[in-house]
Amino acid sequence: MYKRTVLIAFNTIVIKEVTRFSRIWMQTILPPTIAMALYFVIFGSLIGPRIGTMNGFNYIEFIAPGLIMMAIINNSYGNVVSSFFGAKFQNHIEEMLVAPIPNIVILAGFVTGGVARGILVGIVVTLVALFFTKLNLHSFSITIAIVLLTSIAFSLAGLINAIFAEKFDDIAIIPTFVLTPLIYLGGVFYSIDMLPEFWQKVSAFNPILYMVNTFRYGMLGESDINIFYAFAILIIFILILFFISLHLLNKGTGIKN
Repeated sequence: MYKRTVLIAFNTIVIKEVTRFSRIWMQTILPPTIAMALYFVIFGSLIGPRIGTMNGFNYIEFIAPGLIMMAIINNSYGNVVSSFFGAKFQNHIEEMLVAPIPNIVILAGFVTGGVARGILVGIVVTLVALFFTKLNLHSFSITIAIVLLTSIAFSLAGLINAIFAEKFDDIAIIPTFVLTPLIYLGGVFYSIDMLPEFWQKVSAFNPILYMVNTFRYGMLGESDINIFYAFAILIIFILILFFISLHLLNKGTGIKN
């Protein structure tokens, strides 16, 4: 009976999350699609031919995996931070907290919603990319694995941001001043082999670098870093974020104050 209650609670949260971003698709799905299409037009079709090839690939083909991963990261993060903070702001998160379900179910429900939106936007952006370049799938298993792990990681990060946020402006600080710089410096538009040795070492501390390069390897078979090392770092990153998120929920940080 308890397991059935937990399953119903989890399914309810997931359905609510998916329905929420699906209902307002013109705000959640369309904008990132248009933004990525503009990236492909400007950086791929206009600037790309002047750059030529990078690591043996046409420039637009080289940056395509990075742009897809950028969309996945932003939307996984954005879905959870906005949804969870909205639940706090409208005071209905308390209904979940007083329900006879463990906090890990609430955590899993919100994260699954973020993963669903991240993957959906990733699929749409991939279809857009096919209008500009060909995409060869080098390893299906690696591609799927890195997409799922990345979506989970940034959904958890979005939840932590939402827990600490006290006003709507707070949910924009991290994406603007932390997430965006890390993405642009994460090898989306260039190979880190082009950087001086010092900046290559600095880039090694950027977790997004490992996600972008592993996804690029899954699609093109090309990576600037060891993908097994990348998976190990990403799994550790997820575990840290998971236990922090669960601890904050159990403690009631930002909710019971």
